[in-house]
Amino acid sequence: MFSIFGVPVDAAYHLVSGLTGVLTPVLGGLAAVAAIIAFTMAVRVLLMPLSLRALRGQAVQARLAPQLQALRQRYSKQPERLQREMSALYKREGTSLFAGFAPLLLQWPFLSVMYLLFRSPQVAGKPNTLLSHNLFGVPLGTHWLSGAGMLSTPGLVFLGVFALLAGLCWLSARLGRLMTAQAAGSQAAATPAATPAGTGGSGLLIKVLPYLTVVIAAFVPLAAGIYLFTSLAWSLAERKFFSHTQIRTRSASAAAGPAASRAPACGRGPADRSGRGRPS
Repeated sequence: MFSIFGVPVDAAYHLVSGLTGVLTPVLGGLAAVAAIIAFTMAVRVLLMPLSLRALRGQAVQARLAPQLQALRQRYSKQPERLQREMSALYKREGTSLFAGFAPLLLQWPFLSVMYLLFRSPQVAGKPNTLLSHNLFGVPLGTHWLSGAGMLSTPGLVFLGVFALLAGLCWLSARLGRLMTAQAAGSQAAATPAATPAGTGGSGLLIKVLPYLTVVIAAFVPLAAGIYLFTSLAWSLAERKFFSHTQIRTRSASAAAGPAASRAPACGRGPADRSGRGRPS
């Protein structure tokens, strides 16, 4: 295989093949599918620090949305000034417009490796034995657009994968909107005249971008579709974990605020506060 992905594909082949061999006595024909899932989870563990950083960036962007909207209204006729002001705001907050896209971009090489792995009849000069494995009788190297037909067994298996992916996309988009609203809540309360977060272009991206996964799955082998499903499920779990963490942090901060305000000042007792007992 003469390409820049030659070495990664060889490494992925040996890893997935090894996992398949280990899991075959337990899972039988589903061993290769389980190996792909395990491979995907290992990739996501490696990317987790960047994923959490991207989620923090998205939360910051949601919090800044009212300020960005105010800048757009103020400098609507001065595009260059608007760009400078927005860049300055992002710089002060330590984020950028594209902070939430890093995990998606970093996953492309891994998805490309999985795509090449299951479309290559030979890997490292030897037959690709992974192509002999299947899911419900459908070879893992099969494409949805190969012409088998929607009502055939391959077509039904692919439609099932698409339905699962669409369900995860819907959940991901819904959770993304909730996280955006939560992150922007305090800022929106402080600036009630500002437009709520998630409107405009950013809101459209939040709604549409997750469903791009279903489109990609229609053009890649079944094995890559399994990779996408596992990766999307992992992303959803990360979002849920991050959301719960943010809620607990805000609750703790809210509880600490009133408690601190009720605490008596150091060195002042009841007699001091009432004005009695003070020396004349």
